[in-house]
Amino acid sequence: MHEVDCVVAGAGVVGLAIARALALSGNSVLVIEKADAIGTGTSARNSEVIHAGIYYEPNSLKARLCVEGRERLYAYCRDRNIGHARTGKLIVAVEPVQLDRLSAIRTNAERSGVADLELLTRAQAQNLEPALNCAGALLSPSTGIIDGHALMLSLRGDAEAAGASFAFLTTVTGAAAGPDGIEIRTQDADGEPFALQAGALINAAGLDAQALASCIDGFPQDRIPPLWLARGNYFSLSGRSPFSRLIYPVPVDGGLGVHLTLDLAGSARFGPDVEWVDSVDYTVDPVRGAVFHDEIRRYWPELTDEALQPAYAGIRPKLSGPGQSAADFMIQGPPDHGAGRLINLFGIESPGLTASLAIADHVVELLDAP
Repeated sequence: MHEVDCVVAGAGVVGLAIARALALSGNSVLVIEKADAIGTGTSARNSEVIHAGIYYEPNSLKARLCVEGRERLYAYCRDRNIGHARTGKLIVAVEPVQLDRLSAIRTNAERSGVADLELLTRAQAQNLEPALNCAGALLSPSTGIIDGHALMLSLRGDAEAAGASFAFLTTVTGAAAGPDGIEIRTQDADGEPFALQAGALINAAGLDAQALASCIDGFPQDRIPPLWLARGNYFSLSGRSPFSRLIYPVPVDGGLGVHLTLDLAGSARFGPDVEWVDSVDYTVDPVRGAVFHDEIRRYWPELTDEALQPAYAGIRPKLSGPGQSAADFMIQGPPDHGAGRLINLFGIESPGLTASLAIADHVVELLDAP
């Protein structure tokens, strides 16, 4: 039976960052991915925003790892010449009644270590973005955008340069912790089984993280949190964007509202919205464009009826459902479950990309802890 120090299940941006960190720490690493390439799931279907760390509960994993990960990610992008831009963003109150909400958001951000937010009057916000309709806004200069695919390619390159290997079109079908490590059972695309012995297993399987944990022999099922699926639909803007910054409304239940983001070419897209679903389906219903129009026109009244086109959708692996308070990341180490050197990463939605390098170091620390 083959032996390796660490197996990482999942080759999204977080799995890749973890594989890189483990390999750079001197571990032999194997990344197992059911798809035929890196980053084909949640990591390929998001806004590619570098978040400042504004909205999360102070002292939560999301807040701490986002703030730490943001600056590390900017530095990593500069060092590796990965496309990115510190565009800044405006969180807008479209009605005077929402102005208090902006102040509350700023206070929360400061408690999480984000100290550069600036409250703007309507005139100040419109001076920055003349097409914007608002009663006031909150400027976040630390928010930016990134070429997510280039980031993942770089993380993979770093991991492989440090000795990590990849097994694509391979699925983890089960595992069992024992005195000498974890026996991991896999199956390739032809249905051929293969078993290997690993010192540790890191479950970074994203949407499949709960399913993977449930097939680990002896793992306490009450330690597996419920999974809620929230589809986020995106619509692209035909024509030139009138905005040079990201534009976010005040947050809504389950997400950050239908916001405007930019790619590195300056093209604009809107989304994601929040659509609770029972299964993974990336179909974008064009009919939802009517709701998008209504939401966007609250802060950009000049949007024309024919300007939006269906683009793509992503699925967020949430740990909280409709009407519930937003859940934190859940990163379980050995003391949390008693099932050997296993790390489970549950509910790694936004700001997972921003926090990826910090999440990776957190996982290494959990494995190194006595």
